[in-house]
Amino acid sequence: MSKIASDFGIYDALKVLGIKEINEGSSTGTNNFSSGETIASFSPVDGSLIAKVKTTTKEDYEQVMGTATAAYKEWRTKPAPQRGEIVRQFGDKLRELKEPLGKLVSYEMGKSYQEGLGEVQEMIDICDFAVGLSRQLHGLTMHSERPGHRMYEQYHPLGVVGIISAFNFPVAVWAWNTALAWICGDVCIWKPSEKTPLCGIACQHIAATVFKENNLPEGISCLINGDYTVGELMTGDARIPLVSATGSIRMGKIVAQAVAARLGKSLLELGGNNAIIVTPDADIKMTVIGAVFGAVGTAGQRCTSTRRLIIHESMYDKVKNAIVAAYNQLRIGNPLDENNHVGPLIDTDAVLQYNKALQQVVNEGGNLIVEGGVLEEQGYESGCYVRPAIAEAENHFKIVQHETFAPVLYLIKYSGDVENAIAIQNGVLQGLSSAIMTNNLREAEQFLSAWGSDCGIANVNIGTSGAEIGGAFGGEKETGGGRESGSDAWKVYMRRQTNTINYTTELPLAQGIKFDL
Repeated sequence: MSKIASDFGIYDALKVLGIKEINEGSSTGTNNFSSGETIASFSPVDGSLIAKVKTTTKEDYEQVMGTATAAYKEWRTKPAPQRGEIVRQFGDKLRELKEPLGKLVSYEMGKSYQEGLGEVQEMIDICDFAVGLSRQLHGLTMHSERPGHRMYEQYHPLGVVGIISAFNFPVAVWAWNTALAWICGDVCIWKPSEKTPLCGIACQHIAATVFKENNLPEGISCLINGDYTVGELMTGDARIPLVSATGSIRMGKIVAQAVAARLGKSLLELGGNNAIIVTPDADIKMTVIGAVFGAVGTAGQRCTSTRRLIIHESMYDKVKNAIVAAYNQLRIGNPLDENNHVGPLIDTDAVLQYNKALQQVVNEGGNLIVEGGVLEEQGYESGCYVRPAIAEAENHFKIVQHETFAPVLYLIKYSGDVENAIAIQNGVLQGLSSAIMTNNLREAEQFLSAWGSDCGIANVNIGTSGAEIGGAFGGEKETGGGRESGSDAWKVYMRRQTNTINYTTELPLAQGIKFDL
């Protein structure tokens, strides 16, 4: 047991969450029958082995699919408000276990404890949203052109929904999908990131407890563990009508092609290259807070992290100096210690990509004004801690066009009016989140107009990260076009059906066609 894990009650949290086999060499499997290989979960906080997890074999997967398919036949018959009651109970369990689950998220993934608690709160919030939604899965009625006919449309569950999630939000993104899918009458099979498997196991235990207490089949929520080869079992499976995948653009393109080849549906949440525009009318204090948290929160490992700061030339030096001063105040270290602002990257591969990005921006002509670097002194033995870096750059640099999942912020200068800044912001392949800092109403409205930001999320006087569950979350272009969470995102988890009822004794045809016998 590591000192950090002991001091911050990590192993007590694991036991509360139902994960009891935590000794080195042990196996905490997704099910009792798994015969797959093991993957080890190491904490980026201190490099310690937390546990080893059994991976899912093809044979295991077939058993999981059988369990899920059988559960769907029962679950879909429950009225939506009854399904909502189950989700309400699941949300209450999360309230009870918010602290231990938040600690596990922080220790296994490396984000700050406050962000870990915030992620569990997102799970609770989407459960609350879904409970209300369970009484609002409405369709439409239409007037028929034929006398004595009624037309309407309704929504039915799809079946088995496959979920592939990323390490950076190891529990919340699953909940965004699952809570809505459950409300809609679907059952779910989830492959969490192989970098954070224990978070997935903990969530599965919580859900299974609720199902057992209500005499419901366990297959309503299923878990499979492993690398991309396990995900491929879902993407190629015609029994899964919808695959929701969160991750890199490269991964998303592979998933989209595999699912499209069988004419299935994909919900893709992929990379972001998010920018904040800072105009001459910006509030500097608000700009600094939004930009710094957006760039260094979760060590720059959010899909909504701020990558680019596009600053008007008249404000450039003032904003640059304020941002650099703020970076000098950042405390880097154990994310479970709430005095620290920045925790580790997920693993040493992420550190390698961080180093490559810093070298490439210099090679392309950029200027590092906060140099960054890997922390190697005592207290950073995991090798995953880096200093947030800032570089002056141009939008056309190849490295700036690329999403580096690390705390690297690029400062880009613009001149002229806000249209020039918007053109720079839109001049990347990704289209997830965007923001403008301005007190000028015309600039704000132009940014939000049809010829403004081309992103799925566009904010005024707040940063690029920190989306609320009430709005649909997702982005355009190579971000994938998917929408999760709030608004009418629930419709992707259902199939639409148009119904026409003839309550006469005759059979008139549409468009006035005559067919007499």
